[in-house]
Amino acid sequence: MTIRHTLNSLKPHKGARRCLKLAFSALRVLPLGTGLVAATPASAQAGQGMGRLPRVLVLATGGTIAGKADPRSAIGYDAGSTTGQQLVAAVPGVDRLAQLQVEQIANIPSQDMNHKVWFRLMERINQAFARHEADAVVITHGTDTMEETAFFLDTVLHHDQPVVMTGAMRPGSAISADGPANIYEAVKVAAHPQAKGRGVLVVLNDTIHAAHWVSKADSTVLQTFVSRQTGPVGIVDPAAVRFYGPPRPRLFLSLPDGATLPTVDVVYAHADMDGRQIDDAIRAGVKGIVIAGMGDGNVSAQAMQALDRAVRAGIVVVRSSRVGDGFVNRDVEVDDEAHHFVASYDLNPQKARLLLQLLLAGGVQDVQAVQRAFAFGY
Repeated sequence: MTIRHTLNSLKPHKGARRCLKLAFSALRVLPLGTGLVAATPASAQAGQGMGRLPRVLVLATGGTIAGKADPRSAIGYDAGSTTGQQLVAAVPGVDRLAQLQVEQIANIPSQDMNHKVWFRLMERINQAFARHEADAVVITHGTDTMEETAFFLDTVLHHDQPVVMTGAMRPGSAISADGPANIYEAVKVAAHPQAKGRGVLVVLNDTIHAAHWVSKADSTVLQTFVSRQTGPVGIVDPAAVRFYGPPRPRLFLSLPDGATLPTVDVVYAHADMDGRQIDDAIRAGVKGIVIAGMGDGNVSAQAMQALDRAVRAGIVVVRSSRVGDGFVNRDVEVDDEAHHFVASYDLNPQKARLLLQLLLAGGVQDVQAVQRAFAFGY
């Protein structure tokens, strides 16, 4: 079956989890889990089926959670200064939740996160699950790009086992560091039997979010992550883990062996905008452009003309929005059909960029096929 046929076969299926593979595979359907559930650490052990603690692999990548204070200001710090082993060792009682194995994948601030680290995470997680080394994975990560790493892994990992990301808004040396509690709760969620089949989850500040919708919304406060379109998928506290509903449909894309992520630029729209940034991207040879448009993904008349030039040059153009809430729908103020544009629907610019990169890496360039992938689940 070809990639195009796989995309064409995508149809709604109520009461089932959907996944799409782009590597010579068709749609496969798996059953959903139950709705609201709660479990203590003891019931999480029972959920593993052998009365033992679940095995959780912790993969550390750096970030604020691994940061230390710097005297340049009252709140200054250097990210990625502490190892994953040190982070886990500083969390009281976490060893009673799971058997932990800690590995250092990277130790960088998350503004330096890149596709090489994403590929290492993907490969290590696939390896750990294929070899039955772990029942779940927890990733410690900086918050600035956590939503992008979560979305990437959620799209390329084809496992039911839980993968949970966590981080911190304050470094470990802060008076009220939030990292230890977040690590504890991330391990607790990962060890929960009802976390299976839910894709990549993001856990911070007692709240559980799905990778598809989660976004960083505040530069400083602890409750920085929100899921604007849907709300969180659950909560976690010292007593229990609670999910609000069944797992959502997920879009799975498989990267061909040796694939790399093609260059896709995000161009930020603003008042008095001309077409220079778009023309620069065309000259640079990008494969895709995502517009962080005004309102419902709109741009100025000059920028629109430049986007038309991009399409004529064979570049896939996706309209997203710089606004935090709402959908970018097709054919509202812009005639997407006439311009051969793609509407991002609920994906913000940074996630739209990633999805377009994965589609292009899998050989999907037809605008209609790309639009079907963006519309998945709707």
